[in-house]
Amino acid sequence: MLHSSRFWMGATAIAALALTPAVAQDSTDPNAPSTQGNVSVTVYNGGTSLVQDIRKLNIAGGTSRIEFPDVSAQIRPETVSFAADGATIVEQNFDYDLLTPGKLMEKAVGETITLVRTNPATGAETRERAKVLSVNEGVVVQIGNRIEVLRDDGLPVRAVFDKVPDNLRARPTLSITVDSQRAGQREAAIRYLTGGLGWSADYVALFDEAKGSIDVQGWVTLSNNSGTAYRNADTLLVAGDPQGASGYGNRGRNIRSVGTETANRERLGDYYLYPVGRTTIADRQTKQINFLDVQGVPAARAYEYRVGWLSSMNEPQSVDTVVKFSSSKSGGLGDALPAGSVRFYQRDQRGAPQFIGENGIGHTPMGSALALKTGEAFDVKVKSTVVERKRLSSTKWQTSMRYELTNARDGAVVVDLMQAGLDFGWTDTRIVTESLKSERRSSNAAVWAVNVPANGTAEVTATFETRY
Repeated sequence: MLHSSRFWMGATAIAALALTPAVAQDSTDPNAPSTQGNVSVTVYNGGTSLVQDIRKLNIAGGTSRIEFPDVSAQIRPETVSFAADGATIVEQNFDYDLLTPGKLMEKAVGETITLVRTNPATGAETRERAKVLSVNEGVVVQIGNRIEVLRDDGLPVRAVFDKVPDNLRARPTLSITVDSQRAGQREAAIRYLTGGLGWSADYVALFDEAKGSIDVQGWVTLSNNSGTAYRNADTLLVAGDPQGASGYGNRGRNIRSVGTETANRERLGDYYLYPVGRTTIADRQTKQINFLDVQGVPAARAYEYRVGWLSSMNEPQSVDTVVKFSSSKSGGLGDALPAGSVRFYQRDQRGAPQFIGENGIGHTPMGSALALKTGEAFDVKVKSTVVERKRLSSTKWQTSMRYELTNARDGAVVVDLMQAGLDFGWTDTRIVTESLKSERRSSNAAVWAVNVPANGTAEVTATFETRY
């Protein structure tokens, strides 16, 4: 006799089942102590990490299988290496089918489990043996001669399983088949690359415009979403982008001149190392560690604007507000700066620090000059106009530009006005006339330092000759 839809059980209800496995082993018991040994973790910026784990194991002679629970759930199995004295690896498997209510029910298809129902009124329990027929879009079971579809109807139901399937793990497990020349206890080391771990630098900068200085704290922000905790791990952070690590690279246009000073930090090839020491990196945890703390570093507010080639604006645009400072040893932060975010604060008239903007930096050598945009100026604007553009010959054009700047502040400002695009698609561009002397920063850009008086205006004109 068929009893259709007596109970319907979706994914949410499956997750709520009380699981009662009869057998508990290290790899299937979520409450068992960590089996990790002497763990070292090297974390790169881009989400790739190197884990090295040395465990003391009793290895049998001949061919045997060794299990390593508590490896990363995002392990890259193809990167695993194994080393133990007198033993060679024959085969390895990564068991990533983790113990969850849904997976446990899936593995029970064809098996018999016990369903325990509780009467809400009396608290009395009834038990029935049920064969799991299917878990596709719900759980279908056979109880005696009837078929039931379990559903989430609010009645207390528990599924009791006789055992945990051999191929289902409470924790990610690496199993290795080895051929050992002798039996006995010895150290066995595994090494592998994994995703799920990453770090970046976060900088907090308190800008004092009156003193012309900033106080900067640098924090390592370390995150772990690998599915495994690393207990008392010797942790090392690498600032740099090894091929395949997908790091930050260079971000934005924040370095005005690249430093040539060597930072006083340990290096590995072309990368800087930041040792953290022994620490526990819990799964789904973010932790911060201080690595930089300097006060009174010279800094200044500045204004910049970049004009695109042949840009004629319909209305004025706000210029960029930037904070300029250095990472040099003398008169700067005195360190190489790992890629990350810099958040700026400034005290208001009441003395309370207020957030004024943030920007990102790439890996920055010591001795670099930086200019980080924090926002757009409310009171300082610029408008560019193509006054005239005429053809001088088949290979030569002449373009006349006018730039109008306004300042509603009660103090004078200097705006670094950049005309970009000077080498866009042609052989040569020259400035033949200009009302203010410019600095040619590159073949592509010229910059005027324009002094705009308080509550006033300023104008710059220039004529460009472009040759194809």
